[in-house]
Amino acid sequence: MGRSLSRAARAWAVVFVVLVLVHLVAQLTGPDGFEPVSQWLLMPALAAVVLTATRWPRGRLVTWVLVALGFSWLGDLVPSLVGDDAAFLVMVGFFLLAQTAYVVAFAPSVRASIVYRRPVLLLPYAAVLVALVALCAPGADSLLVPVAVYGGVLTAMAVLSTGLGRVAGIGGAVFLVSDALIALEAFVPSWQLAGQGFWVMLTYAVGQGLIAAAVVAANVAERRAPEPDAARTFVQHPSVRDNVVAFV
Repeated sequence: MGRSLSRAARAWAVVFVVLVLVHLVAQLTGPDGFEPVSQWLLMPALAAVVLTATRWPRGRLVTWVLVALGFSWLGDLVPSLVGDDAAFLVMVGFFLLAQTAYVVAFAPSVRASIVYRRPVLLLPYAAVLVALVALCAPGADSLLVPVAVYGGVLTAMAVLSTGLGRVAGIGGAVFLVSDALIALEAFVPSWQLAGQGFWVMLTYAVGQGLIAAAVVAANVAERRAPEPDAARTFVQHPSVRDNVVAFV
């Protein structure tokens, strides 16, 4: 797919990768000025990749994925602009909207997902959701219902992403891991993971990047597909039909 991307799309992809690397290094080396700024720029750069790699009319899938990236950007940015007490809830709120937008984007492809093709694979997703809610329940207290709702939407996103193919399915699963790590840190007092911020942001960037790559690939494939009406008109044209009959 790389060769089919425009020069601008390839340039933005490089920018996104560089920003991811800068942010991950900042996560490992400790808080500094680059950490929040690089995080704020991640989703705009990824959205620029999607915008420059797709063409108008972009259709439902690309449009809703761009909406999801926009809400993800707000989830990265706005919590740093509000008080510490509200920051977590604001982040969760924006990412709930992002996950909902992804569900809307992927829903038309449900018949190509594991829901129809390999329903047995729903069991691991269900197990992860139940385990995550169970682990978070004691510490979530009054937030248990919102946590369960968010977990359900997040899991639905991961399941439906499989309808776009293996790359998107992996991206959805990795994104699920990222948010699960955040929930465990927030609600499970005994949870301790070395380099927590690094792993959260690595899975976040990889998950979103893989989903974006799958969406771009789907858009490129759709542009290359022949127009059914045009093909039918061509075959039904009298001169073409007569030549085919004469050949046979």
